[in-house]
Amino acid sequence: MRQRPSFPALIGLVLLFCVALAAAPLRAAPYAAMVMDARTGEVLHSRNADTRLHPASLTKMMTLYIAFEAIRLGEITLDTPVRISAQAAAEPPSELGLRAGSTIRFRYLIRAAAIRSANDAATAIGEAISGSEAAFARRMNRTARALGMTRTTFRNAHGLTEEGHLSTAHDMTILGRRLFYDYPQYYNIFSRREEDAGIATVRNTNRAFLDAYRGADGIKTGYTRAAGFNLVASAERGNVRILATVFGGRSAAWRNQRIMELLDMGFARAPANAQVRRPSLPAYTDDDGDGGNVGQAQLVSGLVTRSLRPLPRPGPSAPASAPPPELVAAIEEAVGAALTTAVATADPAPAPRPLAEPEPEPAPAEVAAAPAEVAPTPDAQGAAAPVATAAAAPAVPPVPRPATQAALAVPPRPADPPPVEVARAAEPEVVTRASSTGSRLFGVSLGAQPSHHAAERLLLRTALSEVGTFDQALRRVVQRGGGYEARFQGMTEDQAARACARLNARNIACEPFGPAS
Repeated sequence: MRQRPSFPALIGLVLLFCVALAAAPLRAAPYAAMVMDARTGEVLHSRNADTRLHPASLTKMMTLYIAFEAIRLGEITLDTPVRISAQAAAEPPSELGLRAGSTIRFRYLIRAAAIRSANDAATAIGEAISGSEAAFARRMNRTARALGMTRTTFRNAHGLTEEGHLSTAHDMTILGRRLFYDYPQYYNIFSRREEDAGIATVRNTNRAFLDAYRGADGIKTGYTRAAGFNLVASAERGNVRILATVFGGRSAAWRNQRIMELLDMGFARAPANAQVRRPSLPAYTDDDGDGGNVGQAQLVSGLVTRSLRPLPRPGPSAPASAPPPELVAAIEEAVGAALTTAVATADPAPAPRPLAEPEPEPAPAEVAAAPAEVAPTPDAQGAAAPVATAAAAPAVPPVPRPATQAALAVPPRPADPPPVEVARAAEPEVVTRASSTGSRLFGVSLGAQPSHHAAERLLLRTALSEVGTFDQALRRVVQRGGGYEARFQGMTEDQAARACARLNARNIACEPFGPAS
């Protein structure tokens, strides 16, 4: 007879199995990678790049792309106040700490999502633009398809794991390139180490990589248990910009080391000079990628497809009926009597001026008070419609001048008195002086470069990254002492000082100069 194992023995086996299971390494997320020459879009390396995986917070790249797009289209501004919903406030970390019912400016939500990877800020961005996270997800899918991200589907704005929320290393590399070329005026946000986000100062989740790799300036990290450690990175050295993407990293340190190896591979394989092929802004179709309409997030071409014919204007008012003859006779009699009385009691009037003497110009106040003539406006059929006044006076025949007025003796005109000079108000004296701060005789120098071409490239790259700072400045390359100095000119002293402060904050050499330089 077989002896059953005792209960303590069963407990021991279960505990042993649990310990062995805990000691076994967790299954790593699938690995995928891509390296691309950002200038041309050429793929330099690919590994499982079209496998659909969990993107984690790389999703926020699309959230931010649509935020920049909405600003460009006038749907929202950076200073628009956004009221936080209960759903946005309840998002799990990473978070900014938004509270339901509070209000925050849109620019702070962008900073929190881009730099800290805040989930509550990402949801608030989507709700502010599309009204709800579901509507915003439909817009994300529509935009992804327009950008050529053919194997991506979004379900939320933040990237937390959700069924069907998937993308690829290839698609995310495309999105990173579009962020750089479509919205260069906002791209520098991805390289900021820390920034004010209204209710808190946020620190960059990617600062370890940004500090460790020369030329790195972005873009976005991502992590969930299902995705592993993800990163889309970009770096520029000389005339070459490389994009690299990693999905499924084992740790943040492993991911950063692998992305640096991929970037090194890209710089080694990419040509030193290549014609930049900038992508055009996306063209949208009427459907949103899920078979429905985007609703309030529609981004159509804006062309008028049907013009409604305006309603015809009302016809001219009926002419006023003529007054009865008795009324006309009474008016004539009253006017004649009044003229007779006025002439009999009036003082002798001065002689009238010669007919050839021109009439004086009306005073400015009189001109301002004179009613403007109303030009006839075309009606619905194109003809000029008469303009009817509110009180149209009937046509009354002129009253004959009384005989007594014609018999009056007109005395000779007295000599004109000497002209009296009217003291004119003294016009304000305009005093001008040379301004040392307001004149556009200042500029900034970005330092000497080894060649004229390198200096031009530096000026162009800086102008693209600081559009609002150098939009009115002139780029100039000055040859000095065997080098080529890159300069922005035509700025005021204050503009030059602010420009250098911004560039120095990004570790870019900058020195203001004045008229004597």
